Amino acid sequence: MDKYNYSFKTKPYDHQLASMGAILNHFKKGEKEFALLMEMGCGKTKVLIDASSYLYDNGFIFGILVICPNGVKGTWVNEIETHMADHVDRNVVVWTGQKTKKHEEELNTLFITEPAKVHLNILIMNVDAFATERGKKFADRFLMTRQSLMAVDESTVIKNPSALRTKAITKLGILARYRVIMTGSPITNSPEDLYSQCNFLNHELLGFSSIYTFRARHCQMQRLSFGGRSFNKVTGYKNLKELNYKLQKFSYRVLKKDALDLPPQIWMKRVVPMTTEQLDAYMQMKRTALVQLKTETLTTTSVLAQMIRLHQIVCGHMATDDGKVLSLPNNRIKELLAILEEHGGKAIIWANYRHDIKEIEKTLQKKFGPKSVVTFYGDTPQSIRQEHITNFQEDSGTKYFIGQPMTGGRGITLTAAHLSIFYSNNYDLEIREQAEARNHRIGTSSKVTYIDLISEGTVDEKIIYALRNKINLATSVLAEDIRKWLI
Repeated sequence: MDKYNYSFKTKPYDHQLASMGAILNHFKKGEKEFALLMEMGCGKTKVLIDASSYLYDNGFIFGILVICPNGVKGTWVNEIETHMADHVDRNVVVWTGQKTKKHEEELNTLFITEPAKVHLNILIMNVDAFATERGKKFADRFLMTRQSLMAVDESTVIKNPSALRTKAITKLGILARYRVIMTGSPITNSPEDLYSQCNFLNHELLGFSSIYTFRARHCQMQRLSFGGRSFNKVTGYKNLKELNYKLQKFSYRVLKKDALDLPPQIWMKRVVPMTTEQLDAYMQMKRTALVQLKTETLTTTSVLAQMIRLHQIVCGHMATDDGKVLSLPNNRIKELLAILEEHGGKAIIWANYRHDIKEIEKTLQKKFGPKSVVTFYGDTPQSIRQEHITNFQEDSGTKYFIGQPMTGGRGITLTAAHLSIFYSNNYDLEIREQAEARNHRIGTSSKVTYIDLISEGTVDEKIIYALRNKINLATSVLAEDIRKWLI
């Protein structure tokens, strides 16, 4: 037993013990909400599991509702099994959304009452379930029938205040005895990301009743006109120290550099020249895009669509008007092979597009053998994803993990590799940082190198600069030092 009167199944690191103490001390003061801001790889899932178990042991809660990205549900099950003390009598159910008899029976176990014993019932739901009536109603029933802690893992998934799932989760939060958001950084694009996450906890924490009053205080706005319509555009931010001061009152921040004695991270880039075929296609697409953007109503969606088309050409393929995908002669896979041969060991390759993942897989299997490669992306069946992770981590013959950051960038551990290659990027800083954290976390034994493949003078560079600017903005709000990165 320790000072929290809780028997740990796995020994916590000092920073995890301090984080658990911060949560419990906050709740003991009568507060009901908390932001656990632990950088990826610091073990925030274990902290929440231990804190919840303590609350259960002492009669404060009898249920936990975990809301997380779909790809992380299995990780929560494994972490609960690994870290939750054996004396905690628990019932863990994972929401699938399938209306099968077997799954309905599993869900109904959450409502079985035994007079002699009260279980800690744990319901794990993917965030997209809250865009459905069935998901919302079931979560409502769960929270209405017991005192519960409601935790949103990777809470930037509810950063959009207008999204149906954000509205549903925020409304349901009122039914929970305690509310917790968990993320490495609550800001991945702009300080506006904070609003919905904190609003879920309690709208009084930041002191704003709507996103509009938040913007009035913290955003610099400019009235613009385009295509016969006018709109307000955010051009900058203000009063960020004030925002940080408010955040500190109900949060606890842990940085990897302070909490863990991890090996250093090294960022590099390899310049990949485009082929003549790519340059011709790129310039033609660029001219077409400029004409379309001048003649059509300018929207974020239309601009993004043009940027994606240009980026696909840079990566080595393009889509035709009839939906077919054509491969273009390119140097990117050649450069990837050169890096892998130089490195010699295991490596993670991150790529945005399905076409590229398939091409990389085919090329590596041909050169290094069919069992040398595993994938983790939308087309990888759920039933074998964990097997692919295990093979990569434990089988010396499985050398390469090819993943799509949106699918494989969260909640998995890939510490067998000390090299990550970003075949391509997107504009989402959270997705990038999540992918980087897969092999720089507890268990990492050697320095980790990240290599970005970049074609100069193209959208590749624009994406990297955009990510760099988002990092600078996030560190400003959180009052942290600007960290090293690729540029």
